Amino acid sequence: MTSVGTFEAKTHLTQLLERVAKGERIIITNRGKPVAMLVPLEADNERDTARIGREMLAYRDRVKRGLGGAPFRDIAHEGHRC
Repeated sequence: MTSVGTFEAKTHLTQLLERVAKGERIIITNRGKPVAMLVPLEADNERDTARIGREMLAYRDRVKRGLGGAPFRDIAHEGHRC
């Protein structure tokens, strides 16, 4: 996987985005430490979709078992003055 510094990323952003659009993943570093990653949107969306699906199923299972947390009414009114 390719990595570039923040200055290079700033000055060559258009070229980096073209590479990412072709499927490449690029790590952006700041003073040699990784701080961000440019990834193709499709790959990121697929991962997010899978994660959201897992979270929804887990939440559904918790609700079925009666472990859904505080009632919505309590959460919605939290911090409101009576």
